[in-house]
Amino acid sequence: MIIRTVVLLGALAFSALVSAATPSEPADVQAQLRSYFFEAARAGDVPVLQTFIDAHYPLDSQDEKGYTALILAAYHGQQPAVELLLQAGADACQQDQRGNTALMGAIFKGEVSIARRLLATDCNPDQRNGAGQTAAMYAGLFNRAELLDALAAKGADLNAEDGLGNSAARLATGEIRTPASR
Repeated sequence: MIIRTVVLLGALAFSALVSAATPSEPADVQAQLRSYFFEAARAGDVPVLQTFIDAHYPLDSQDEKGYTALILAAYHGQQPAVELLLQAGADACQQDQRGNTALMGAIFKGEVSIARRLLATDCNPDQRNGAGQTAAMYAGLFNRAELLDALAAKGADLNAEDGLGNSAARLATGEIRTPASR
């Protein structure tokens, strides 16, 4: 009973801290909240993420690498967290500093069910990262044939090429062009 009470009081204090946080809070408090937010996404801690959502925390805020909570949750295979963030309005099309999206991260890590869920959003299937690569190119490179079919069904151009001349179709066959092969 005592442990349950302590946990409940801790959760209430955390909720109050998140709810009371404003841009005028000291930088260390803001940094700590951001850290909790991104760690909750990485770990799939749905109750903590829900606390941030209830407090109207900016869901599309980015860490120092440009990762959003949705990108982190997708990359780390946290399906319930991905669903919660999408339902709360997180932007599935947002890119990190390298231009990668949550969909690209899910494909890279082999998180097929998460990638399928992200494909159901309104993002352009041919959205490119900083290297000119698309989600379909990731699916081809990492041999995710089932996702290549789903991307094609959504309208992705499997013949689009990156700056090196790699297309999703070419990558799926193992024909990879590198700077040295040009």
